[in-house]
Amino acid sequence: RLQVPHVREYLEDREVTAWFLLDLSPSVDFGSGQARKREIAQDFVALVGRLLTRHGNRVGALLYGSAVEGVIPAGSGRRQVLRILHAMQQRAAPGARKQAAARRTDLADLLGAAAQVVRRRSLIFVVSDFFSAPGWAERLAHMVRRHEMLAVRLYDPLESALPDLGLIPFVDSETGEQVLVDTHDAGFRERFAEAAERREEGLREGFARAGADVLELSTEDDLVESIRRFSDLRRRRSRMPQASRTPESLPGGRRAA
Repeated sequence: RLQVPHVREYLEDREVTAWFLLDLSPSVDFGSGQARKREIAQDFVALVGRLLTRHGNRVGALLYGSAVEGVIPAGSGRRQVLRILHAMQQRAAPGARKQAAARRTDLADLLGAAAQVVRRRSLIFVVSDFFSAPGWAERLAHMVRRHEMLAVRLYDPLESALPDLGLIPFVDSETGEQVLVDTHDAGFRERFAEAAERREEGLREGFARAGADVLELSTEDDLVESIRRFSDLRRRRSRMPQASRTPESLPGGRRAA
């Protein structure tokens, strides 16, 4: 009508739905310092959940102990975040921890259940220490193709290197098996470090195959600072040419954290 071509642009303002896939198996109770991995997970959910809901977005959660034990449908508001945190706290009760030790953690079960529950494209956080039976990387890769995924890996420095503490008892939090270990033995500490490094390599390969970004949270680091470093790294990566991206420049892996 105006005799001049115009282009109408529609800016669709849609709310984001986010899901926390929470590994609350017994291994996340470990912590060599003031904080345990479980507490880091709770702080992460509280911080990110509130940032999302205060802008009108919705958050939900799947809780995993020895199996998927609860689903909290996505909802909005401060009460929804408190509901998820309360469920995590209840899951930390002594009776619940004892029951969860009945079988080995298998994150493939958690990811498989999430694929059935989360039908629409969403922002998904997999919060775990990734002490799991094999097979989770394939499930994670399947979900990466459908959703925006972030693997939030919890870890404690003592899981990578043992100090010389003499003769101490070790307890497998998953099975309850106990063994007496002489950490004064330099050969044992070296074998422990080598086994930890093999596990690190396996995790890096699994995340790379799945194509998932990884945020690593240590029990000794500041949560907000870790998230800020990760965000800065992700922004720098998005500006890099594809050919120049090296493993050291990608989110995930201790070097990138």
